[in-house]
Amino acid sequence: MGDLTATVLAVEDVGETSNFLLPNGTFFVVLFIFLIVLGVIGKWVVPPISKVLAEREAMLAKTAADNKKAAEQMAAARADYDEAIAGARGEASAIRDEVRTEGRQLIDESRAGASGEVSEKLQSASNQLSQTAAATSNELQPSVDGLSTKLASRILGVDVSGADASGGSR
Repeated sequence: MGDLTATVLAVEDVGETSNFLLPNGTFFVVLFIFLIVLGVIGKWVVPPISKVLAEREAMLAKTAADNKKAAEQMAAARADYDEAIAGARGEASAIRDEVRTEGRQLIDESRAGASGEVSEKLQSASNQLSQTAAATSNELQPSVDGLSTKLASRILGVDVSGADASGGSR
């Protein structure tokens, strides 16, 4: 530390007075070196950085434009989808109504056919029962006549078979 003070004292001993407002040669050398470094940085460092920044800015602008275009396409696709869904729902409703109408017609036709069959079967059963009743009546009529005269004879205590025979010959 003592050497440094001696040097400073030595400079002061020289007695030269320098005006700090007037630049000396060191200032011009430092200024020249600064300008060279500034030129080198301006020529070889700044253009590539500017180019990368410009490319990045262009890419961001393109991305923003692509996002906007994609949003527009999404909105258009959504509108088409909604329109298609609405059309499909209407068509499905029309088909459902048509099928219900056809189903009702088939049910009505089946009921009419079944009613016809039932009425035919009832008529057939009624005819068959009538024929059976008539046949049974025809078969049982002679025995009923004999049984009724026998019953009347027992109740009255008189033989009514002769009276019936005379009543039947009149």
